[in-house]
Order: sequence, then C-alpha cells, then structure tokens
Amino acid sequence: MSDKLPILSGKEIIKALSKVGFTPARQRGSHVFLRHTDGRRTVVPLHEEVNRSTLMDILSEIKLSREDFLDLVK
Repeated sequence: MSDKLPILSGKEIIKALSKVGFTPARQRGSHVFLRHTDGRRTVVPLHEEVNRSTLMDILSEIKLSREDFLDLVK
C-alpha cells in the first residue's frame, strides 16, 4: 500500500473520524467543527477534495497517526 494519504472529500474525512468517536458539534459555512468526548477538537472543510497537507494538519491536531487513519478509510 502506498504511504501517501488519499485525496478525500470533507464528508469522507468526517465519516472516518466518526468511527473513532468524533461528532459534529457545529458548522459555519463550509467548515464542520468536530468534537471528541475526551476534549479533542478539529475543523474539517466540506470541500470535494481536501489537500493532503490539510488532512495531515487535522490528524496532527487530533493526535491520530497516518496509519490509524488509513485503517479507518478502508
């Protein structure tokens, strides 16, 4: 498997993060604010394609490894 992160839509990212307990808290425009019960928070843009660098920033912010995220999107 390639080590690169896939190009995903905002909806696909939210769906994957919901598998580890993130829920939408609110939305402002095209950005969805997600919250986890342990206090972690992040913002996901609802774009058709989210840049890999943006996705890496989201994963870093919520302390989720690239490998763990790739397991979620399978």
